Amino acid sequence: MITIRKASERGHVRHGWLNTWHTFSFADYLDSRHVRFRNLRVMNEDTIAAHNGFGMHPHRDMEIVTYVMSGELEHRDSMGNVGVIKPGVVQRMSAGTGVMHSEMNRGDVPVHLYQIWIFPREKGIEPGYEERSLPAIEPGRLALIASPDGADGSVTINADARLFGARLKQGDELSYSLSHGHGAWLQVTKGSLELNGETLGAGDGAAVEEVDKLQILATDDAELLLFDLD
Repeated sequence: MITIRKASERGHVRHGWLNTWHTFSFADYLDSRHVRFRNLRVMNEDTIAAHNGFGMHPHRDMEIVTYVMSGELEHRDSMGNVGVIKPGVVQRMSAGTGVMHSEMNRGDVPVHLYQIWIFPREKGIEPGYEERSLPAIEPGRLALIASPDGADGSVTINADARLFGARLKQGDELSYSLSHGHGAWLQVTKGSLELNGETLGAGDGAAVEEVDKLQILATDDAELLLFDLD
């Protein structure tokens, strides 16, 4: 079964400096039909205006992955980490027993990003931070971005999930097999594609259950994030 979550149906809030779309319930956007998918809790598509951002705020017992599409985002946290996340770099923060952090756009152009929260498999761990250059995302192939064991140069998350990215040219095809009992979430970040015959455009997501194999065809140049969830 494949259930489409259209981009236009997501929660949408403009704060002046922040234009944000919420796939799942978040902050003041509450939708009992869309709270989570398996252990995937947040899928926010944010555009942050120049010289603005999120000041210091707390998190606890959540795995947070930040994936920047364009622009640069400065990260600071109570663990003493300071970094700049930009296209080609992925950040993972394990909030664990509690952490404070800020995310600021210090540049002169907007930052466009996806922030992803995943429920941890173990609560109360020591907070942690990791920032890595993305593995080479070869055209037409999946690249592992985040995983429980840090395989293939991915960031290590305390969660039963694997996150892949792909860049596709029009006409490219991909297939991905799911283990028994696993589900998947596919998020189209650019362009358009077909997933097992279902049409998806930029910002659309798809929840996949009880399907053995995903067949992806790029109907335009496209980029995607694919989550394999236990």
